[in-house]
Amino acid sequence: MKTHIKQLRKEKKISQEELALAVGTTRQTITSIETGRYIASLPLAYKIAHYFGLSIEDVFDFSEYEDDKEI
Repeated sequence: MKTHIKQLRKEKKISQEELALAVGTTRQTITSIETGRYIASLPLAYKIAHYFGLSIEDVFDFSEYEDDKEI
C-alpha cells in the first residue's frame, strides 16, 4: 500500500525514529510501511494520521482497493 508518510515526515522535518516514538512503534515498522512491505493496522494508521493532523485517507492511498467488491 502506498502512503504519504515519507513526504509528511520531510515536511515536518522529523525522522522515522521520531515518528515511531510518537506513535508507539519501531523505526523498522515505519520503514516497512513507507516502503510498502507492511500495511499498518487500523489503530496504528489512525495514530500516524492523527499525529499529522490528517485523516487516514489523506495519509494512506486506498486507490488500489477502490475496485474491490463489497464483502
